[in-house]
Amino acid sequence: MPSFVPFIFIFTTLATVELFARASRVPMRVRLVLFAWIALQGAIAATGFYTDEMSVPPRIVMAIGPPLIALVLLFTTAAGRRFVDSLDLRRLTWMHTVRVPVELTLFWLFQAGLVPELMTFEGANFDIVSGLTAPVAALLFFTNGRPRRGPLVAWNVICLLLVINIVTRGILSVETPFQQFGFDQPNSGLMLFPYLWLPALIVPLVFLGHFVAFRQLRGARA
Repeated sequence: MPSFVPFIFIFTTLATVELFARASRVPMRVRLVLFAWIALQGAIAATGFYTDEMSVPPRIVMAIGPPLIALVLLFTTAAGRRFVDSLDLRRLTWMHTVRVPVELTLFWLFQAGLVPELMTFEGANFDIVSGLTAPVAALLFFTNGRPRRGPLVAWNVICLLLVINIVTRGILSVETPFQQFGFDQPNSGLMLFPYLWLPALIVPLVFLGHFVAFRQLRGARA
């Protein structure tokens, strides 16, 4: 693998944190929480802990479980909903541009034999379209700072389906008892540092960005 790949992915992760933090009204608090999380997960991944993919339950649950719980709490608690409703939707839309370097990283990981081809844009992963069109959505789907509900809903639905597609294929390509894809070249790269940050941070924030959009756009309609 080219030596620049991990540095590009580390920069992509930091950019994701920064773009999300700037969409909030308390950017410093958000940065501190997210930096603490990636530092913890980075330290664990660097030991090779997540490479034992046959453990039951899968160790990757320790990386993706807390973000999933946080997502649920954000939409089911009063404090969480206040935070969600305070996020700047246009800035959240810009955050999705990080999906371009993410897809490039997945392609380089495939070339290095660490993920299957179906997880790349040469296979069955078209999520790079989301990243390429995010600037268009951020620039054209807001009028005087107000969201244009119809185009934004359509764009978020399409992009959500694209990320669900790759997440599903990625999970089912991991060498576990539940593996369905990538038997000749399993998804092992995302268990390594720094690429573990993709399922542990970037993907949950991408999902959050879409869910926030649906909630805020529903409120705009009301």
